[in-house]
Amino acid sequence: MNLALRPEGPARSASGYVTLVTNDDFALGAKALGHSLRLSGTTADFCVLYTGGVSTEALTPLRALGARLIETDLLPTSDAFNAAHTREALHGAAPFTRGEKPKFHTPLDNFVKLRLWQLDYESVVFLDADTVVLKNIDRLLAYPEFSAAPNVYENLVDFRRMNSGVFSARPDPATFDAMLARLDTEGAFWRRTDQTFLQDFFPDWHGLPVFDNMLQYVWMNLPDLWDWDSIRVLHFQYEKPWQDHAKADRLRPLIEVWQGFAEGRTPDLDTLPRP
Repeated sequence: MNLALRPEGPARSASGYVTLVTNDDFALGAKALGHSLRLSGTTADFCVLYTGGVSTEALTPLRALGARLIETDLLPTSDAFNAAHTREALHGAAPFTRGEKPKFHTPLDNFVKLRLWQLDYESVVFLDADTVVLKNIDRLLAYPEFSAAPNVYENLVDFRRMNSGVFSARPDPATFDAMLARLDTEGAFWRRTDQTFLQDFFPDWHGLPVFDNMLQYVWMNLPDLWDWDSIRVLHFQYEKPWQDHAKADRLRPLIEVWQGFAEGRTPDLDTLPRP
């Protein structure tokens, strides 16, 4: 195991679900995600990569869930790369105009996600800490690298881009080394951080159904695409369900689903309204 990764214990299964926690807010999200995975019936590991930005107190509920915690360092990127990918520099050059990123969002931290290729699993499914699993997705653990859903939340043109909130991968140190070699080159600028980079690194990515990574804005923008019976992963891109935010009333049914998982119970999807 690379010294940049400091696991609390060995892998308990050959495959695992991996998330990344870089602050206490995302630890709240990871707790709900962990509950949702266990309630889905999976027996695969729930592995949490976390950085020094997370407090000991915030990790306690994740340990109680049986998560495998792995402390990790940021990537060894150059000063020029780091300066180009600060929140101010990134959002100034590529502003988010369709939604509001929370203040605790730190774009540079997103690249730590690449460390999952250093893990000791045969296969993994990565899930952002602002997702919850509504139905068992163990089938994705056998999917090829690299499988991801399209970044659909506004119109059908979005199908040409992938979303890196849910994807399948095969950890391999050689892949990680190749990623580092391509990531931080002179003048490198990844407009949507890890998402832009991963689409560049895996240009022939395999497409998952949108229901394996249903972005919350579909509820507002593409209601005909929303089907509670089909959705397997719900992803709270932009505003987070544990926040107070301007779109909370419009997204209330989705937020209540997240709150149910955060409390350790399975929400009754049959009683939920349609958009």
